[in-house]
Amino acid sequence: MPRPLESVPNFSEGRDRATIDALAEALGSGARLLDVHADEDHNRSVFTLVGSEDELVESLLAGIACAAERIDLRRHEGAHPRVGAADVVPVVPLVPEELERACFCARVLAERVGAELGLPVFLYGELAPGRGPAFFRSRGLNALRQRVEAGELAPDFGPARLDERSGAVLVGARRPLIAFNVNLRGSLEAAREVARAVRERDGGFPGVRALGLDLPRAGLVQVSMNVEDYEAAALHEIVERVTREAEALGADVVGSELVGLMPAGAAVAAAGAVLRIDGFDASHVLELRLLD
Repeated sequence: MPRPLESVPNFSEGRDRATIDALAEALGSGARLLDVHADEDHNRSVFTLVGSEDELVESLLAGIACAAERIDLRRHEGAHPRVGAADVVPVVPLVPEELERACFCARVLAERVGAELGLPVFLYGELAPGRGPAFFRSRGLNALRQRVEAGELAPDFGPARLDERSGAVLVGARRPLIAFNVNLRGSLEAAREVARAVRERDGGFPGVRALGLDLPRAGLVQVSMNVEDYEAAALHEIVERVTREAEALGADVVGSELVGLMPAGAAVAAAGAVLRIDGFDASHVLELRLLD
């Protein structure tokens, strides 16, 4: 039996429990829903589901249709950048050798979102090398709309114009990543400075994408990160660097959070480092050995 594929769709709603529950019901209609992470300050929810190619495509279509029906971006506000009600929909292989399967599944999904739901779809990740979500949403939905209207960009599937209510859908295939946030008590500028210190594009850790965000409901600021290669950038080393940089700027680390799920290997690596166990890896974890 083939391994399942994973998807981690991000929807632009983190406050209305009825909508979050409706999205969960739609996404769990065929695939297996493993986790729901909703954030009120981000006004965003991240769902983790697994299934076969057919199960994922049908469940994701149902979830995207639900988002288009229930989420109106014209009234949306939140800390996290977004360009769609169903904002980012990645398909992820559980092992690197199945990346091609994930790409095929994501492309089928993208075609059907455009044809059946009538939403504009942009491809990213392995389906559009060099283009990640930030390429489309770094300056917001209005800026993306202007780029489309100017002819700079065109959706890969679906209508040629962005939907006024639902925006666009970013569909891609990618390797597993860890969405990981560190919360600070301090200024927004301090969070942004720390983000600059740790992200790859400004000379920080390889494969780390980071933003400094304000969390007004929590009364905190945040360094929001995607860690795209936990072997090249270990979580405990990132936290240590964030802590040092924050303290130098007069900010305090008050906690961290995992968004969705993470590979067991990342937790094992962090545990081995913290406990100072030489040569500690997944082969030393009983439950993981039993799954071999």
